[in-house]
Parts: sequence; structure tokens; C-alpha cells
Amino acid sequence: MAPKGKKGKKEVKVVKAADPLYPSTPRNFGIGGAIRPGGRDLSRFVRWPKYVRIQRQRAVLYQRLKVPPSINQFTKTLGKNEAMTTFTLFNKYRPETPAAKKQRIKEAAAAKASGKEDSGSKAPNVIKFGLKHVTTLVEEKKAQLVLIACDVDPIELVMWLPALCRKMQVPFMIVKDKARLGALVHQKTAAVVALTDVGKEDAAQLQILKDLAMEKYNTNTDLIRKWGGGIMGLKTQAKLDKRAKALAAEEAKKLASLGKA
Repeated sequence: MAPKGKKGKKEVKVVKAADPLYPSTPRNFGIGGAIRPGGRDLSRFVRWPKYVRIQRQRAVLYQRLKVPPSINQFTKTLGKNEAMTTFTLFNKYRPETPAAKKQRIKEAAAAKASGKEDSGSKAPNVIKFGLKHVTTLVEEKKAQLVLIACDVDPIELVMWLPALCRKMQVPFMIVKDKARLGALVHQKTAAVVALTDVGKEDAAQLQILKDLAMEKYNTNTDLIRKWGGGIMGLKTQAKLDKRAKALAAEEAKKLASLGKA
């Protein structure tokens, strides 16, 4: 035993030299630590839901493949300012809600029972919706202006409608989007809506929009004939550019050799 008053010998710790080839990188698994490398975008490693993957794959396919004009025309939607003017007019003719319709019929019945003339029993001019209903209106040339949503899925539901409108000389517009059209008629979504008549105060505005529709969609030959898609990815574009440069360099060498000869 060591005598009292004297301390024992201190143990000397041996510190290992850090290996330069394999540096130590301890992780901190506390809150906010060692979660992801700082400043690196890891979104490409995320397993997205299936519906998101399908949406993105469809968008890429529409860019890559040659898209026929009948489908490509749905990418040419109405501009923001023009769409705002159009929807302002259509908002004035939103159909009545079930509660308002019930109240109108009730008042009409009460007026009839009391023997008074009923002036408000007739349904007002409202937006017509429903694919079959609007198709019938177009065939009978009763529709004044037709709005078609650009994002109907499947697109085959409305793909033929622009051609029918052109044949029957009915003005139509392609707008964003089916949810916005649905909001006009108290539905979640609507593929197509149409106006058959408006009040006297809005007749001039409707005529302006009809002329715009005829110019931009009905008689626009570029819209009818232009194919879409055919845009390759960045890697393919770089590969084709490299190949074109190599061919150009080879042609230049051949011309140089011919000039020397």
C-alpha cells in the first residue's frame, strides 16, 4: 500500500494518431442532427405516391412522344386576362342552387294559388353543363359559347368536341381547368359548359368573346395542324449535339484533305 500523504502514479493515456485515409465521422442521432447531408437535394431519392409518379410520367411522355394535333390543341389554353373576362361573364349566369330553386317554385305556387300573375316563375338564363347536354346543344346550334377544360382525364371524352364545334360553327374556348368550370355550376369538376343566351346588357360582351373564340380556336389553322411533343431529354440532346459536332469535325477534315490534294 502507498504511504499516506503520497499520491499514486498517474496512468498515461495513449492517444492514437488519426488515420488520414479513413477519417472519423461520428454521427449525432439527436434531434436535428445527422439527418441528411447539408445542402444536398435528396428529392430524387423520395418514394413518391403512385398518383404523383403517374402524373410526372404522363407529363414527360407528352414531351417526348409526337402528339397529334387533336390532342396537342388542349395545351393551348386561353390567356390569363382573356380567361378572367370570360369567367366574369359566366359567373353572372351560374345556375341556381337546389335551395334557391325550391324557394322559387314555392313562391310560384303561392302566387298561383292566390291568383296573382307570376313573373319570376320562369327559370333564368343559366350555364348549361354535362357532356351529353352540351353536345346536343352544339348539334342543334343552340350553344352560343362553349368552354372546354384542358385537363379532362381521359382526354378521349372531349377530344372530338372541338371538331364538332368547328363543323357546326359554334365558338369554343379551351380553358384551365375542370375544377374551375365545376365551381361555376356547383360541382367538383365539369368537363364542358356552355351559354345558350344572355341578357341584353351582356349581349355585346358575349359577341366580343365569340369573335375571340372564332379567331383563336375555330379558324386557327396552326392549332388544327400543329403536332406537339418530340422534345428529347437533356442527356439525349447532349448526345445528339456531341454526335453532330463529331460529324462536322470529320467533314471538315475531309474537306481539308481534299484541298491539300
